[in-house]
Amino acid sequence: MSDATLTRERPIAVTPARKATGWLRNPWRKPRILQAVTLGYLAWSILPVIIAIVFSFNDGRSRSTWQGFSMRWWYQDPFDSVWHDQALRTAMFQTFKLSTLTVLFAVPLGTAFAIGIDRWHGRPATTANFFMLFSFVMPEIILGVSLFLLFTNLLENAVHLGTAAQFLGLVTFQMSYPVIIVRARLLSIGPEYEEAAMDLGAPPRQSLRRVLLPLLGPAILASAALVFADSVDDFVTVRYLSGPASSEPLSVKIYSLARAAATPAVNAAATIMLIATLGVVALAWFAFRRITRGRGEEMSAAGLAEF
Repeated sequence: MSDATLTRERPIAVTPARKATGWLRNPWRKPRILQAVTLGYLAWSILPVIIAIVFSFNDGRSRSTWQGFSMRWWYQDPFDSVWHDQALRTAMFQTFKLSTLTVLFAVPLGTAFAIGIDRWHGRPATTANFFMLFSFVMPEIILGVSLFLLFTNLLENAVHLGTAAQFLGLVTFQMSYPVIIVRARLLSIGPEYEEAAMDLGAPPRQSLRRVLLPLLGPAILASAALVFADSVDDFVTVRYLSGPASSEPLSVKIYSLARAAATPAVNAAATIMLIATLGVVALAWFAFRRITRGRGEEMSAAGLAEF
Protein backbone atom coordinates (compact mmCIF):
# COMPACT_ATOMS: atom_id res chain seq x y z
CA MET A 1 0.00 0.00 0.00
CA SER A 2 1.42 3.33 -1.01
CA ASP A 3 2.07 6.27 1.25
CA ALA A 4 -0.59 8.29 -0.62
CA THR A 5 -3.24 5.68 0.24
CA LEU A 6 -2.25 5.71 3.91
CA THR A 7 -2.44 9.46 3.96
CA ARG A 8 -5.87 9.44 2.35
CA GLU A 9 -7.31 6.90 4.80
CA ARG A 10 -5.91 8.54 7.91
CA PRO A 11 -8.83 9.92 10.07
CA ILE A 12 -9.10 13.67 10.36
CA ALA A 13 -8.38 14.97 13.85
CA VAL A 14 -11.43 16.55 15.48
CA THR A 15 -10.30 19.80 17.06
CA PRO A 16 -12.47 21.74 19.55
CA ALA A 17 -12.99 24.49 16.96
CA ARG A 18 -14.13 21.98 14.33
CA LYS A 19 -16.42 20.31 16.87
CA ALA A 20 -18.00 23.66 17.83
CA THR A 21 -18.50 24.56 14.16
CA GLY A 22 -20.14 21.23 13.46
CA TRP A 23 -22.43 21.67 16.47
CA LEU A 24 -23.49 25.12 15.30
CA ARG A 25 -24.20 23.86 11.78
CA ASN A 26 -26.29 20.94 13.01
CA PRO A 27 -29.97 21.91 12.55
CA TRP A 28 -31.12 19.13 14.94
CA ARG A 29 -28.98 20.18 17.89
CA LYS A 30 -30.54 21.04 21.21
CA PRO A 31 -31.25 24.78 21.54
CA ARG A 32 -28.74 25.37 24.32
CA ILE A 33 -28.36 29.10 23.63
CA LEU A 34 -32.11 29.69 23.57
CA GLN A 35 -32.50 27.66 26.75
CA ALA A 36 -29.80 29.74 28.46
CA VAL A 37 -31.40 33.01 27.35
CA THR A 38 -34.83 31.82 28.52
CA LEU A 39 -33.54 30.68 31.91
CA GLY A 40 -31.60 33.92 32.32
CA TYR A 41 -34.69 36.00 31.56
CA LEU A 42 -36.83 33.97 33.97
CA ALA A 43 -34.23 34.31 36.71
CA TRP A 44 -33.91 38.06 36.09
CA SER A 45 -37.68 38.62 36.22
CA ILE A 46 -38.71 36.14 38.92
CA LEU A 47 -35.87 36.31 41.46
CA PRO A 48 -36.66 39.92 42.57
CA VAL A 49 -40.27 38.91 43.13
CA ILE A 50 -39.23 35.86 45.13
CA ILE A 51 -36.87 37.98 47.24
CA ALA A 52 -39.65 40.49 47.95
CA ILE A 53 -42.00 37.67 48.98
CA VAL A 54 -39.37 36.09 51.23
CA PHE A 55 -38.72 39.38 53.05
CA SER A 56 -42.42 39.75 53.80
CA PHE A 57 -41.78 37.00 56.37
CA ASN A 58 -38.79 38.78 57.90
CA ASP A 59 -38.91 39.15 61.67
CA GLY A 60 -37.18 42.55 61.69
CA ARG A 61 -38.02 45.86 60.07
CA SER A 62 -35.34 45.55 57.40
CA ARG A 63 -36.24 44.72 53.83
CA SER A 64 -32.68 43.79 52.88
CA THR A 65 -31.22 41.94 55.90
CA TRP A 66 -32.75 38.64 56.93
CA GLN A 67 -33.50 38.53 60.67
CA GLY A 68 -35.50 35.33 61.03
CA PHE A 69 -38.83 33.92 59.89
CA SER A 70 -42.00 35.47 61.28
CA MET A 71 -45.59 36.32 60.38
CA ARG A 72 -45.17 39.68 62.09
CA TRP A 73 -45.94 41.82 59.08
CA TRP A 74 -48.92 39.71 58.03
CA TYR A 75 -50.97 39.70 61.23
CA GLN A 76 -48.84 39.41 64.40
CA ASP A 77 -47.76 43.04 64.73
CA PRO A 78 -50.66 44.89 66.46
CA PHE A 79 -50.01 48.17 64.65
CA ASP A 80 -47.95 47.83 61.45
CA SER A 81 -49.03 44.46 60.02
CA VAL A 82 -51.24 44.26 56.95
CA TRP A 83 -54.07 42.87 59.03
CA HIS A 84 -53.98 45.70 61.60
CA ASP A 85 -52.87 48.65 59.46
CA GLN A 86 -56.08 50.50 58.62
CA ALA A 87 -54.57 52.33 55.65
CA LEU A 88 -53.34 49.12 54.00
CA ARG A 89 -56.61 47.31 54.63
CA THR A 90 -58.60 50.19 53.13
CA ALA A 91 -56.31 50.31 50.09
CA MET A 92 -56.60 46.54 49.64
CA PHE A 93 -60.39 46.67 49.79
CA GLN A 94 -60.40 49.57 47.31
CA THR A 95 -58.17 47.61 44.90
CA PHE A 96 -60.31 44.49 44.86
CA LYS A 97 -63.52 46.51 44.70
CA LEU A 98 -62.34 48.43 41.65
CA SER A 99 -61.01 45.29 39.97
CA THR A 100 -64.23 43.33 40.51
CA LEU A 101 -66.43 46.19 39.31
CA THR A 102 -64.21 46.67 36.27
CA VAL A 103 -64.50 43.00 35.33
CA LEU A 104 -68.28 43.00 35.83
CA PHE A 105 -68.74 45.99 33.51
CA ALA A 106 -65.82 45.98 31.08
CA VAL A 107 -66.04 42.33 30.03
CA PRO A 108 -69.78 42.32 29.09
CA LEU A 109 -69.43 45.69 27.36
CA GLY A 110 -66.33 44.55 25.51
CA THR A 111 -68.01 41.30 24.46
CA ALA A 112 -71.04 43.18 23.14
CA PHE A 113 -68.75 45.66 21.38
CA ALA A 114 -66.83 42.80 19.73
CA ILE A 115 -70.02 41.11 18.52
CA GLY A 116 -71.32 44.43 17.22
CA ILE A 117 -68.12 45.20 15.30
CA ASP A 118 -68.09 41.66 13.91
CA ARG A 119 -71.62 42.05 12.52
CA TRP A 120 -71.30 45.69 11.50
CA HIS A 121 -69.72 46.10 8.09
CA GLY A 122 -68.59 49.11 6.14
CA ARG A 123 -66.50 52.17 6.88
CA PRO A 124 -68.19 53.03 10.24
CA ALA A 125 -67.30 49.56 11.57
CA THR A 126 -63.71 49.98 10.44
CA THR A 127 -63.55 53.37 12.15
CA ALA A 128 -64.99 51.97 15.39
CA ASN A 129 -62.50 49.09 15.30
CA PHE A 130 -59.64 51.54 14.74
CA PHE A 131 -60.62 53.71 17.68
CA MET A 132 -60.88 50.63 19.89
CA LEU A 133 -57.36 49.56 18.89
CA PHE A 134 -56.23 53.17 19.29
CA SER A 135 -57.34 53.18 22.92
CA PHE A 136 -55.50 49.87 23.37
CA VAL A 137 -52.14 51.21 22.19
CA MET A 138 -52.54 54.70 23.67
CA PRO A 139 -50.09 55.39 26.55
CA GLU A 140 -51.93 55.05 29.82
CA ILE A 141 -50.58 58.32 31.17
CA ILE A 142 -52.27 60.21 28.33
CA LEU A 143 -55.58 58.55 29.10
CA GLY A 144 -55.18 59.22 32.82
CA VAL A 145 -54.39 62.91 32.32
CA SER A 146 -57.20 63.31 29.77
CA LEU A 147 -59.78 61.76 32.09
CA PHE A 148 -58.47 63.84 35.00
CA LEU A 149 -58.98 67.05 33.01
CA LEU A 150 -62.39 65.84 31.84
CA PHE A 151 -63.64 65.03 35.33
CA THR A 152 -62.21 68.15 36.96
CA ASN A 153 -63.24 70.70 34.31
CA LEU A 154 -66.22 69.52 32.25
CA LEU A 155 -67.86 66.95 34.55
CA GLU A 156 -66.83 68.32 37.93
CA ASN A 157 -70.43 68.30 39.18
CA ALA A 158 -71.31 64.86 37.81
CA VAL A 159 -68.20 62.75 38.48
CA HIS A 160 -65.96 63.41 41.46
CA LEU A 161 -62.40 62.19 41.83
CA GLY A 162 -62.29 58.96 43.75
CA THR A 163 -64.01 55.62 43.28
CA ALA A 164 -66.42 56.77 40.55
CA ALA A 165 -63.72 58.42 38.45
CA GLN A 166 -61.34 55.48 38.94
CA PHE A 167 -64.04 53.02 37.92
CA LEU A 168 -64.87 54.93 34.75
CA GLY A 169 -61.20 55.29 33.89
CA LEU A 170 -60.48 51.58 34.37
CA VAL A 171 -63.51 50.52 32.33
CA THR A 172 -62.50 52.89 29.54
CA PHE A 173 -58.97 51.52 29.42
CA GLN A 174 -59.70 47.83 30.10
CA MET A 175 -62.63 47.39 27.71
CA SER A 176 -60.26 47.05 24.77
CA TYR A 177 -58.90 43.73 26.10
CA PRO A 178 -62.17 41.75 25.84
CA VAL A 179 -62.92 43.42 22.50
CA ILE A 180 -59.67 42.18 20.98
CA ILE A 181 -59.79 38.69 22.54
CA VAL A 182 -63.47 38.04 21.79
CA ARG A 183 -63.13 39.48 18.30
CA ALA A 184 -60.28 37.07 17.58
CA ARG A 185 -62.45 34.19 18.79
CA LEU A 186 -65.33 35.34 16.59
CA LEU A 187 -63.06 35.40 13.55
CA SER A 188 -61.90 31.85 14.28
CA ILE A 189 -65.33 30.22 14.76
CA GLY A 190 -67.13 32.04 11.94
CA PRO A 191 -70.90 32.51 11.51
CA GLU A 192 -71.67 28.89 10.58
CA TYR A 193 -72.85 27.75 14.02
CA GLU A 194 -75.34 30.58 14.42
CA GLU A 195 -76.60 30.08 10.88
CA ALA A 196 -77.06 26.37 11.53
CA ALA A 197 -79.02 27.12 14.71
CA MET A 198 -81.28 29.58 12.89
CA ASP A 199 -81.79 27.08 10.06
CA LEU A 200 -83.05 24.64 12.71
CA GLY A 201 -85.63 27.16 13.88
CA ALA A 202 -83.86 29.08 16.65
CA PRO A 203 -84.55 32.82 16.73
CA PRO A 204 -81.52 35.17 16.61
CA ARG A 205 -81.55 35.87 20.36
CA GLN A 206 -81.72 32.20 21.23
CA SER A 207 -78.93 31.31 18.82
CA LEU A 208 -76.84 34.09 20.35
CA ARG A 209 -77.50 32.93 23.91
CA ARG A 210 -77.30 29.17 23.42
CA VAL A 211 -74.80 28.84 20.59
CA LEU A 212 -72.54 31.85 20.24
CA LEU A 213 -71.98 32.78 23.88
CA PRO A 214 -70.98 29.22 24.93
CA LEU A 215 -68.50 29.18 22.06
CA LEU A 216 -67.15 32.51 23.27
CA GLY A 217 -66.85 31.21 26.84
CA PRO A 218 -63.07 30.56 26.79
CA ALA A 219 -62.37 33.98 25.29
CA ILE A 220 -64.62 35.68 27.84
CA LEU A 221 -62.89 33.84 30.70
CA ALA A 222 -59.46 34.79 29.39
CA SER A 223 -60.44 38.43 29.00
CA ALA A 224 -61.96 38.51 32.51
CA ALA A 225 -58.75 37.12 34.03
CA LEU A 226 -56.64 39.59 32.06
CA VAL A 227 -58.82 42.57 32.99
CA PHE A 228 -58.77 41.61 36.68
CA ALA A 229 -55.00 41.12 36.73
CA ASP A 230 -54.35 44.38 34.92
CA SER A 231 -56.80 46.31 37.11
CA VAL A 232 -55.25 45.04 40.35
CA ASP A 233 -51.79 46.39 39.51
CA ASP A 234 -52.93 49.48 37.60
CA PHE A 235 -51.15 52.56 38.86
CA VAL A 236 -51.25 55.45 36.40
CA THR A 237 -55.00 55.75 35.83
CA VAL A 238 -56.06 55.21 39.43
CA ARG A 239 -53.30 57.53 40.69
CA TYR A 240 -54.48 60.47 38.58
CA LEU A 241 -58.12 59.85 39.40
CA SER A 242 -57.68 59.32 43.14
CA GLY A 243 -59.59 61.57 45.49
CA PRO A 244 -59.37 61.31 49.27
CA ALA A 245 -56.89 58.98 50.95
CA SER A 246 -59.56 56.29 51.31
CA SER A 247 -59.82 56.03 47.52
CA GLU A 248 -56.14 55.21 46.99
CA PRO A 249 -55.75 51.57 45.87
CA LEU A 250 -53.00 49.26 47.03
CA SER A 251 -50.67 49.99 44.10
CA VAL A 252 -50.62 53.71 44.92
CA LYS A 253 -50.25 53.03 48.63
CA ILE A 254 -47.33 50.65 48.06
CA TYR A 255 -45.65 53.21 45.79
CA SER A 256 -46.00 55.93 48.43
CA LEU A 257 -44.76 53.73 51.27
CA ALA A 258 -41.88 52.19 49.30
CA ARG A 259 -40.30 55.62 48.75
CA ALA A 260 -40.28 56.24 52.50
CA ALA A 261 -38.94 54.17 55.41
CA ALA A 262 -41.27 51.27 54.72
CA THR A 263 -41.52 48.05 56.69
CA PRO A 264 -41.87 44.52 55.25
CA ALA A 265 -45.63 45.03 55.55
CA VAL A 266 -45.35 46.59 52.09
CA ASN A 267 -43.87 43.30 50.84
CA ALA A 268 -46.72 41.41 52.46
CA ALA A 269 -49.29 43.67 50.79
CA ALA A 270 -47.60 43.21 47.40
CA THR A 271 -47.57 39.44 47.98
CA ILE A 272 -51.31 39.52 48.62
CA MET A 273 -51.80 41.33 45.30
CA LEU A 274 -49.69 38.71 43.54
CA ILE A 275 -51.54 35.79 45.17
CA ALA A 276 -54.93 37.27 44.26
CA THR A 277 -53.88 37.81 40.65
CA LEU A 278 -52.42 34.32 40.28
CA GLY A 279 -55.48 32.83 41.96
CA VAL A 280 -57.88 34.46 39.50
CA VAL A 281 -55.70 33.42 36.53
CA ALA A 282 -55.55 29.84 37.86
CA LEU A 283 -59.33 29.71 38.33
CA ALA A 284 -59.86 30.98 34.79
CA TRP A 285 -57.41 28.37 33.47
CA PHE A 286 -59.12 25.50 35.30
CA ALA A 287 -62.54 26.72 34.13
CA PHE A 288 -61.21 26.92 30.58
CA ARG A 289 -59.87 23.35 30.80
CA ARG A 290 -63.18 22.13 32.21
CA ILE A 291 -65.21 23.84 29.49
CA THR A 292 -63.04 22.61 26.64
CA ARG A 293 -62.82 19.08 28.08
CA GLY A 294 -66.59 18.88 28.50
CA ARG A 295 -67.12 20.16 24.98
CA GLY A 296 -64.65 17.62 23.61
CA GLU A 297 -66.42 14.79 25.42
CA GLU A 298 -69.78 15.93 24.05
CA MET A 299 -68.41 16.06 20.51
CA SER A 300 -66.86 12.59 20.90
CA ALA A 301 -70.14 11.17 22.22
CA ALA A 302 -72.04 12.74 19.33
CA GLY A 303 -69.59 11.27 16.84
CA LEU A 304 -69.91 7.78 18.38
CA ALA A 305 -73.71 8.05 18.33
CA GLU A 306 -73.66 8.95 14.64
CA PHE A 307 -71.29 6.06 13.93
